[in-house]
Amino acid sequence: MLLYKTRSGIVIESDNQFYRAPSDDWDYLVNEDTLHDYLQQSINGVSPSDECRAWVESGVLAPIGQQEVWASGVTYLRSRDARMDESRKSGAGTGGASAFYDRVYDAERPELFFKSTAMRVVGPGDAVRIRKDSTWNVPEPELTLFATSSGKIVGYTCGNDMSSRSIEGENPLYLPQAKTYDGAAALGPCLYVPKKPIDPETQIRLVIQRKGETAFEGQIPISQMKRKHTELIGFLFRECTFPHGCYLMTGTGLVPPDDFTLAKGDVVQISIDGIGTLENTVAG
Repeated sequence: MLLYKTRSGIVIESDNQFYRAPSDDWDYLVNEDTLHDYLQQSINGVSPSDECRAWVESGVLAPIGQQEVWASGVTYLRSRDARMDESRKSGAGTGGASAFYDRVYDAERPELFFKSTAMRVVGPGDAVRIRKDSTWNVPEPELTLFATSSGKIVGYTCGNDMSSRSIEGENPLYLPQAKTYDGAAALGPCLYVPKKPIDPETQIRLVIQRKGETAFEGQIPISQMKRKHTELIGFLFRECTFPHGCYLMTGTGLVPPDDFTLAKGDVVQISIDGIGTLENTVAG
């Protein structure tokens, strides 16, 4: 079951049929521990709506209201190696800053950081940005969890955790600047609300188009992630409350080669089985 936020209202998609959601208050609607059953009950006996289908086809918004977006890092082996490489290339050496990423991969406590307010999140078709003071920029395609205010995972979406690797690699203390800025987070195209947790063999795919040609592509199953989803949410909710629920990006295992950096006009497509494709163009 898919939940879309549109300019005209919130829409439920089930078995390729579209229905008006029982409320247009996103924050109220999604903060429900039995969200799948609640949405299913709301459409039982209701006729599908061609109008709602048209709302979705005309364009959807980022599936977010007042929620915060957090992120986790070094959850895939490839991500750990990439973070160590960027530190070494910036002059951090084989120890020092780069060693932190090696240690956190095996540590009990995961890396968690604040990514974005809803105001800075962009949706499908909108522009993501690269920092003007960064020389090495990449998208990070990530399965993104949605947990209710009680900490229960009820949905998933595609996330783009835009990163300034030149800034991040220079010093670990610069991570907030490398990760948090206007247009640095994208979510969408919908909130996937399954009856059961997402299949571990679900594939995440990344395609970067430049001037009509493929500049990079790759895919990875979420089963390659070392951390469990419930583990990450458990640490996040230990000392934080989220009255409207919270999004958590779960890290990436898809990293473009070190000689690649995003350019203005690039098109980033992030696809996850069962959810759809989040597409954004890169702005300067």
